[in-house]
This record gives sequence, structure tokens and C-alpha cells, in this order.
Amino acid sequence: MKYPIAIECGDEATAWGAVVPDLPGCFSAGDSLDEAYANAEKAVAFWIGEALDRGEPVPTPKSLDEHFNGKRFERWLWAIISVEDV
Repeated sequence: MKYPIAIECGDEATAWGAVVPDLPGCFSAGDSLDEAYANAEKAVAFWIGEALDRGEPVPTPKSLDEHFNGKRFERWLWAIISVEDV
């Protein structure tokens, strides 16, 4: 599966933030874009692992188009995190 992530730009005083809209409460941050992306990969893996351990379903990701056309993450960057099918 491929999960879209929204990335809020950071600067010298503020960390880069990453949110996974399809996984409620799944987010991360980093001091750089690369670090925010790497931390988001870890957050997705952790979120999915915890859901599976609890016997909860893992949400199917929406398309990038569905997220991109919304107002919630206007002006954020978008990326995709691939995870093994669960």
C-alpha cells in the first residue's frame, strides 16, 4: 500500500512536520525534510504494527488526488510512503 503524507515546511526555528491523513493520530517531525520523511516512515510502520497487534483494521489509503484537492493541507508538500501489504 502507498500512504500519502502531508509535510509542513520548517525553517531554522521550526521543525518540519509530517502527517499521515489516513492513519488517525499518525504524525512525525524532523529538523530537515529528509529527517521528517524518514521519521514519517517509522511512524507509519509503528502505527500499522500497533493496529495489527490490537486486531484493529488498517485503513486503506485514499488517493493522493483526494488529499491534494482538500483545504486541510493547503500549501503543504506531499509525498508517498510505501508499506508492504497488510
